[in-house]
Amino acid sequence: MGKTQKEEAVFLRKKITLLRAFSLLIGSMVGSGIFISPKGVLKNSGNVGLSLIVWFACGILSLFGALCYAELGTRITKSGGHYIYVLETLGPLPSFLYLWAEYFAIRPANSAVVSLAFGRYILEPFFAPCAAPLPAVKLVALLGYYVVLILNCWSVSWSARLQTVLSVIKLVALALIIVPGMMLLAQGDTENFQDAFNSQSLALDKLPLAFYAGMFAYSGWFQTSFVREELVRPERNNPLAVIVSVVTVVVGYMLTNVSYYTVLTAEDVLASPAVAVSFAQKAFQRLSSVIPILVALSCFGTMNGGLFTFSRTLFVASREGQWPPLFSMIHIRRHTPLPAVMLMFPLVTAMVCIGDIYHLLNFFSFSRWLFIGLATLGLIIHRYRHPEMCRPFKVPLFIPVSFTIICLFAVGMSFYSDPIYISIGCAMVLSGFPVYYLVLCRPIPKCCCSIF
Repeated sequence: MGKTQKEEAVFLRKKITLLRAFSLLIGSMVGSGIFISPKGVLKNSGNVGLSLIVWFACGILSLFGALCYAELGTRITKSGGHYIYVLETLGPLPSFLYLWAEYFAIRPANSAVVSLAFGRYILEPFFAPCAAPLPAVKLVALLGYYVVLILNCWSVSWSARLQTVLSVIKLVALALIIVPGMMLLAQGDTENFQDAFNSQSLALDKLPLAFYAGMFAYSGWFQTSFVREELVRPERNNPLAVIVSVVTVVVGYMLTNVSYYTVLTAEDVLASPAVAVSFAQKAFQRLSSVIPILVALSCFGTMNGGLFTFSRTLFVASREGQWPPLFSMIHIRRHTPLPAVMLMFPLVTAMVCIGDIYHLLNFFSFSRWLFIGLATLGLIIHRYRHPEMCRPFKVPLFIPVSFTIICLFAVGMSFYSDPIYISIGCAMVLSGFPVYYLVLCRPIPKCCCSIF
């Protein structure tokens, strides 16, 4: 009987519909960023007016990047996001360097930042008006991350459904900030916008760091590219999901920041470790404990979306021969990339235990935006090399050109703005060169073939 019955192939199923793709993008973008980045943007831009311009510019830039990735998704039909786009357009060395930086710097540091924000916000109501103890924050951060880890090992469908629910909660959290702020603004509370472009506090040399903070809040617009093979009707749903979700988030973020500055002064924002909590305490006392919980759930959704997509990167990289084959394996019953999901466990744990939110943010932003800029540069090169390729979605050339130039310029300028942490991030990328030439370019001994 077993011989006459065909064995079912084990692969990642197409379970991500348009609604789930939209939820994945919203859930990944709206997370800890909008609730902690306003302080970083304001501090590194110098005044309220320029900070709002930075937020809008980061939104437009994110939309440009999302459009570029939507076209790349119609040209390159594999999952893997930045990695597979760099591999297919620029070659194996840049793609391996990205993979190296992603595993050792970008993803664990990013996950640690979101986890720490989750821990801080969820404990805030229990310790108010005092700050939550740092060990307790780190412990809760790790517990939250481990719950997400278990969920992604258990079921693709359940993690996707949870992402849909948490996306709604994120929008509710934003609405609870936007509506009161807009009501106060309509009543004439505009004193915090007086002298919004004060030149005395202008900090042009720190603008790249303001860019990093703003783009961190928008980061997530590329998440569907990591699960391209699991999308239902990707040629239609991928561009539609990224355009609608990014525009929605840009509008929501601009209104949220205007609401922040309507209620809080620039000094209040700079002095606050959690801007949303300070806003809630000043705007309305009754909901001052509700908003931190909603923000914590938003961070939980970002952790879920990030882990959901990163495991696919390792899965694709091992399939392409640049990562151990173990990580291309899928659970035979649950159809989840179990080894790839578990790989981040030790690194995220270590960074949560020893790291700080803002230092980690600068550390991984250099590598992330370097390789995103290279991926869109690869789109331009791919167009030149394959003009005959049929593509159902195409963006004007000035979009990938301008996005690439701005990304690479900001990456270069960040060495001047924060030389220590940016140099550490750069060293992490460069450390991948000897690994690439020693492991991938040389014959592998037979005793190691089972591992690599």
